[in-house]
Amino acid sequence: MAEPKKKLRTIDAPFVALGPSGVAVRDRLKQLTPKDEKLLRLVGEHLGSLASLDLKARCVDGPDHTSDTWAARKQSLTAASSSRWAGSITKATHDQWALSRRCQLAHIHNLEAGVRTLMQRLSRPIGEKGTKRAPGGYRSKSEWFQKTRRLVVLEHRLNVARADREASVVHVVRGGRRLLNTRHHLAEAQLTEAEWRRRWEAGRWFLAADGETGKRFGNETIRVTPDGEVSVKLPAPLAHLANAKHGRYVLARKVAFKHRGQEWAARISANRAVAYRIHLDVGRGRWYLTASWQRPVVRTVPLDAARAGGMIGVDTNTDHFAACQLDAHGNPVGDPRRFSYDLSGTADHRDAQVRHAITQVLHWAKQCGVAAIGIENLDFTAEKTREKHGRRKRFRQLISGIPTGRLKARLVSMAAEQDLAIVAVDPAYTSVWGDEHWRKPLNSNKRKMSRHDAAGIAIGRRALGHPIRRRTAPPHDDQSDRRGHRTAQAGPGARRREETRPPVTERAHDARRRTGELRTRATSASNTVRDARSARTWVQNSLLDTV
Repeated sequence: MAEPKKKLRTIDAPFVALGPSGVAVRDRLKQLTPKDEKLLRLVGEHLGSLASLDLKARCVDGPDHTSDTWAARKQSLTAASSSRWAGSITKATHDQWALSRRCQLAHIHNLEAGVRTLMQRLSRPIGEKGTKRAPGGYRSKSEWFQKTRRLVVLEHRLNVARADREASVVHVVRGGRRLLNTRHHLAEAQLTEAEWRRRWEAGRWFLAADGETGKRFGNETIRVTPDGEVSVKLPAPLAHLANAKHGRYVLARKVAFKHRGQEWAARISANRAVAYRIHLDVGRGRWYLTASWQRPVVRTVPLDAARAGGMIGVDTNTDHFAACQLDAHGNPVGDPRRFSYDLSGTADHRDAQVRHAITQVLHWAKQCGVAAIGIENLDFTAEKTREKHGRRKRFRQLISGIPTGRLKARLVSMAAEQDLAIVAVDPAYTSVWGDEHWRKPLNSNKRKMSRHDAAGIAIGRRALGHPIRRRTAPPHDDQSDRRGHRTAQAGPGARRREETRPPVTERAHDARRRTGELRTRATSASNTVRDARSARTWVQNSLLDTV
């Protein structure tokens, strides 16, 4: 008896991703005097201590937080700094606390998934093989016992996380938990205790000020003039160090934002809000100034308009983008392209590699003349656990290495600047069906299609609204009955249109003939053809016997 066919999961419809809602540019504060650096360190250390106390107070409030407690915290901070510094500190505190709550919920979901997988595998007999839909039992009694201990540990962590969630308790480290844990592994990080201490202190400084529309140059706390002069409003305890009026300190060097400089200058000239952040890169010994502001959300083009000129289908992998151009009908155009990147090394290096690869994809899309790029809406949050994949460490490392979060943010923002739309599609079965329907037909002596190239075609066709499977070949000119009539493309609303179309065989013809579903020939060929032509449908002429 044949095994029942696997039920396919529901495939979400493609959609056009929203454009960016904010802008951030950065420039280096070059050749600061020792006095300037000393003052920035004092201000950052003083405000950083206030931010730490405020974050502690917010965590203590927990679910009892109200607008009154917020006002009380801000009032206490104003006496030690200023009203605007206090507003920036409390806003940053609330953003950090909210981020911790979201991460806490994601951690709980991850633990729940791990517990479910362990309980399912432990309930299976030892040595039972798994299926594509569910994993099997463990290989040995020893592994089964170790997983029971693992289950106890995860259940304990889950109970603790749930209790913290109900009590609105979060665990936050100003400066970063990763940097905190590096203190216990200085040899592996190739740092001395003094170097780590400098990074730790710099990470806990606070030198960020929110903008305010209607005020001079968009910010009263950290002000940057159109000619690049930077001045800082000093907190009350450090007001005696000011070198300008109204308790301000003007830095000796100026800045010039080369990227988006005209947009920034037009904004501050109109006294629109711009937020600034000053930070120190301890490893390089450089000071930087980051300017950021909100912008209206870029209106996305309608999906039909994005599909009108074709599509670039992009398959995301751990070390490259596999891209292919398709026309509006879903047919591949030209050879597939590959854009490589290297995600080893530091975070800055990885980010630069991703940006360079995305830039190449966007430039190629502009050369092709398309208006949109189709890409998978990847999210491996529930796929990285070792409980699900077990011993498949290389596969876990593979999916963990794909830069999904960084890729989404970079691609959407960079594509908006090139007037390109991003169409996100469901990643279900794109690699499998692309390999099944497109890899072999497009292989030739001069072109070798890979599985990733075929997946790019599948992604592009799904973004265009076409099924992934190919249209079968038309009949021969001499004998159309040799292969049957031309098969029609499945419509967008047809069910199971993504599945493989079964071939028409003699057995299938016999079955249809027995059930009475076989189409009978017309008695009069001329009448049939005339009626078909009037209805504008394609009908094959019957063979007439002639003497």
